Amino acid sequence: MNPLMRLLRTDQPSSERFSSVMLFFRLATAFAIIRVHGIKKILDVESEIANIPDPFGMGGAASAFIAILANTLFAGFVAAGFLTRISALFILSVTLTGLLVVHLSDPWPIKDSPLMYSIAFSLILFMGPGRYSVDHWLFHK
Repeated sequence: MNPLMRLLRTDQPSSERFSSVMLFFRLATAFAIIRVHGIKKILDVESEIANIPDPFGMGGAASAFIAILANTLFAGFVAAGFLTRISALFILSVTLTGLLVVHLSDPWPIKDSPLMYSIAFSLILFMGPGRYSVDHWLFHK
């Protein structure tokens, strides 16, 4: 059987294929959230503090700080595969707050972004980083 047909017929991904897919998925998802949300927040911190929703009453500065950490530092950790599940959980807490608290009554086009990020980081949380990650290098020698 040729390799393409074997690839299309298999229902169990090989460890190497899974790791390659998770590497691509981690990088694409992390860089997307950094590019769209993280850089914007870093470049205009004062505006973020003034305008960011504060659903838990912590204050704009604390809410902005948490969002900036999630959208930059922890997204970078996910990209590298460093403390991947903890980092994905941190990001997921921010995206789910956006989806289920901040935008709960908004129309679906507004909910789309936090929904998609929540799905993506949930997958990373549950599936793990794969073999091509700092976590694997540190913890699976």
